[in-house]
Amino acid sequence: MEEKILTTKKMGMVALIAVILVYLVAGAGFAACIIMLKASVMAYLIEGICMVWLCAGWLLLFGLKVLKPQEALVLTLFGKYVGTIRGEGFYYVNPFCVGVNPAAKTKLSQSGDTDSGGKMSLFKTKDSSETAELTSKKISLKVMTLNNSKQKINDCLGNPVEIGIAVMWEVTDTAKAVFNVDNYKEYLSLQCDSALRNIVRNYPYDTAPNVDTTGDGQADEGSLRGSSEVVAERIKDEIQSKVNDAGIRVIDARITYLAYATEIAAAMLQRQQAAAIVDARSMIVEGAVGMVEMALTRLSENDIVELDEERKAAMVSNLMVVLCGNHEAQPIVNAGSLY
Repeated sequence: MEEKILTTKKMGMVALIAVILVYLVAGAGFAACIIMLKASVMAYLIEGICMVWLCAGWLLLFGLKVLKPQEALVLTLFGKYVGTIRGEGFYYVNPFCVGVNPAAKTKLSQSGDTDSGGKMSLFKTKDSSETAELTSKKISLKVMTLNNSKQKINDCLGNPVEIGIAVMWEVTDTAKAVFNVDNYKEYLSLQCDSALRNIVRNYPYDTAPNVDTTGDGQADEGSLRGSSEVVAERIKDEIQSKVNDAGIRVIDARITYLAYATEIAAAMLQRQQAAAIVDARSMIVEGAVGMVEMALTRLSENDIVELDEERKAAMVSNLMVVLCGNHEAQPIVNAGSLY
């Protein structure tokens, strides 16, 4: 299905003025025939034509269509697609044409769908605050943001993670969006969920050894937490490949939420804390060894004091305790001899 843009239909004001003028002429002609009371075939014919127009001429007003910027209307005539009108303006089309938008009543958690912007209020009932509304068949061409609900997915190591994404998208081909899929908004939402699951299961939450996230057979350091830009780009490409037939262009995709699932969050937090403690201790020990080595070297080079192996071992032990301890050392003054 290819989109056909109707570019010669921006004649709404001309059509409206013409209908009003013909109504005035028909009213004047009908009144004149009644006033003159001429019983002739021509008088009866004119009176009949004027009567028919006064009764049925208002049907032509159904062909008037008003579009705001970044809006489109897909038109069908007795089930056949006749074209699409796009852009702001006052249009006049065949009054029997019907606007088609199967996703008009679909409300997703996205911009443009969380309020009543796509509906026109008709009246309010006295007994309740509910508003009777007429659903608009216009299709928005604006860039919209889809925020799907968070999903629980197992990463490549089998750990359950919760992740959510925001997808920026727009309709580029209204004919494909309306006729190629049943409901293009629901179709996009389902494809986002599917693409998210397909990509996330290839990555670990944190960097893990011997994990191939790109499929090239080589282990890499990709992870959901550390490679969010790469993951988002792969999700975008995956969604785009699925929604081309629906006339939708995916502009961008971003990860909005990422965390371990609640059932393992506490254990993973303890694991991260333990890893952080080990890393910190390793750095402290490495620095302490360097400081002890520097102290012994300086004492030996400057001939400040001569220490045998036993005294060196005691000094190293004391320095390591002081440098690696969690609390400040309490000084002890030795008033006696070193030996």
